[in-house]
Amino acid sequence: MEFEYSDRCKSLQAKLIAFMDEHVYPNETAFKKEVDRNGAEKGNRWIPTSIVEELKPKARELGLWNLFLPKSTRAPEGLSNLDYAPLCEIMGRVGWAPEIFNCSAPDTGNMETIERYGTEEHKKQWLEPLLRGEIRSAFAMTEPAVASSDATNIATRIVRDGDDYLINGQKWWISGAGDPRCKIFILMGKTDPEASRHTQQSMILVPVDTPGVTILRPLPVFGYDDAPHGHCEIRFENVRVPASNILLGEGRGFEIAQGRLGPGRIHHCMRAIGVAERALEYLCKRLIGRVAFGRTIAEQGVWRERIAEARIKIDTARLLTLKAAYMMDTVGNKHAQAEIAMIKVLAPNVAQQVLDWAIQAHGAAGVCDDFPLAYMWAGNRTLRLADGPDEVHRNAIAKLELAKYMKIPSKNLELPITRS
Repeated sequence: MEFEYSDRCKSLQAKLIAFMDEHVYPNETAFKKEVDRNGAEKGNRWIPTSIVEELKPKARELGLWNLFLPKSTRAPEGLSNLDYAPLCEIMGRVGWAPEIFNCSAPDTGNMETIERYGTEEHKKQWLEPLLRGEIRSAFAMTEPAVASSDATNIATRIVRDGDDYLINGQKWWISGAGDPRCKIFILMGKTDPEASRHTQQSMILVPVDTPGVTILRPLPVFGYDDAPHGHCEIRFENVRVPASNILLGEGRGFEIAQGRLGPGRIHHCMRAIGVAERALEYLCKRLIGRVAFGRTIAEQGVWRERIAEARIKIDTARLLTLKAAYMMDTVGNKHAQAEIAMIKVLAPNVAQQVLDWAIQAHGAAGVCDDFPLAYMWAGNRTLRLADGPDEVHRNAIAKLELAKYMKIPSKNLELPITRS
């Protein structure tokens, strides 16, 4: 099993590290101030920041653009999962950085979905402007009234009406829906409640400006509104879209979701490893620079124990993530489902533990905005819920393991489906 990055990947790594050092880390405070200023002066925290918009052309000129999408004629710059992994990790060290490179969720998953399952017309209308970074998108799946970790619970109705479909339902935690550049939703709902359990659902493209689409409210995460990206609750009331907007056809939603969420999960894990690495960096620098009880905190045994544990955990998570990426590239997502599920549990939990230690090392400073640790903690904590909660992934891993020793119907081994 080879985890050797290609020469192109190594070159891009060097460019990306230099780009982050020059343009991203120095602008973290300025980014937050611009968002706050947009809210105070313009009454709208969802306005895209000039910092990110001005950095996009620079990233594109360096070839740091659309790196996430493999095997697409529309994005020849796309890398394999294995080569993308170290780059995604670097981007993940700052929450708003991936957008600079057109590599941010949920756009990445939506672009993969349209590339893989959309018609040529869908690709021309929506995929191409997404790849150019002209518009943004959202994935409307999770619902407030049901346990959406089980996608078969989804209650939003998609009903055929002549040459159209009518959509009625309510969605929440729809990431990116508050962005004024968000122009298209990929929505999952039920077309046939009487069909078999995994063929009731369908996915359909819904333009954001369609009558009947109402954004009800933004949803803060531990008090952070995550502007200008954000997460919203949305009502779909008699929303009418052409029948041609459906992806693959009725009853294919669960199948599409399985295909969409494999890459999405591994991207989350790559970014989580970047978060963990940055947290460890903050942790070590803080311990070296602070003195308590007559010696640096770094000299105290409990902290050396934690540093060692952090390094072991991060490298373990990275290696398992690279194995999953390698398998996705070589044998396909279906054969990598156990590895994808394992990293989806491991990587966010590792990042959470290292962040917690880093916050503890910073004392009161760790929970305020003088350092990015509290915000990183809040964002990372959502990953133990997004794209399937830990418990459901653990259940799937256990079923796959048990299947080696006893007969379990294959239908019971499906991985969990939830929002991205």
